[in-house]
Amino acid sequence: MKLQRLLSLLLLSASLSSLYGQDAGEIIKKAEENLRGTSSIAEISMQIVRPSWTREIETKIWALGSEFALIYIKSPARDKGTVFLKRNQEIWNWQSQIQRQIKMPPSMLMQSWMGSDFTNDDLIRESSVLDDYTHRLLGKEEVNGILCYVIELTPKPEAPVVWGRVKSYISADGTYLQLKGEFFDEDDFLINTMIADEIQKMDSRLIPTRITMIPEDNPGHKTVMSYRSLQFNPGIADSFFSIRNMKNIRP
Repeated sequence: MKLQRLLSLLLLSASLSSLYGQDAGEIIKKAEENLRGTSSIAEISMQIVRPSWTREIETKIWALGSEFALIYIKSPARDKGTVFLKRNQEIWNWQSQIQRQIKMPPSMLMQSWMGSDFTNDDLIRESSVLDDYTHRLLGKEEVNGILCYVIELTPKPEAPVVWGRVKSYISADGTYLQLKGEFFDEDDFLINTMIADEIQKMDSRLIPTRITMIPEDNPGHKTVMSYRSLQFNPGIADSFFSIRNMKNIRP
């Protein structure tokens, strides 16, 4: 009887653990779907803040699912026309000033994007939070007065990711907004903290319109990304995301 009881408890524990993990994955999926849609076109400004200077970058971003993305730099003038392209597993950069095209190796994903506190992977999203990580629900905490699910993302073996661990804070009121993220390296040191706020409706969807990335080891440093406009589910063909279009696009 004791053995049967122990086996029953172990089976129940395994069943609950599986359900708990499945719930965490579903929360992450809904948060991704809410922000991405099937496709999107966004105009985003980025402010890079340092103790002695501030720099502004204006961008336009087209995205189709998780496989395709194109980022066009509108300003400053010295960077205007620079383009980043993600097409399936390939990432390309077009530098208009010198008419040079570069295929970015995986080793560049952890590097700073345009001198900001976001990495190339943060902006181009080579890795997938759905496919490249396992998900575990740790509990609930408040972020700026909003109760959030706290979900731990751990990379799967051989996944092409840059972080050793991620903690994601997603609103638990049914809106599924990611309001905070903590990014850890392979030695489990906190590297960056992301805060998302200024929640507004854009194209009938409620989203955080300001995202701030704060590096842990650089006091006075931060990068603030603000949505100027956002259109969900426009008709974009995958042929739009071509190397030829990357060189010729004039938004």
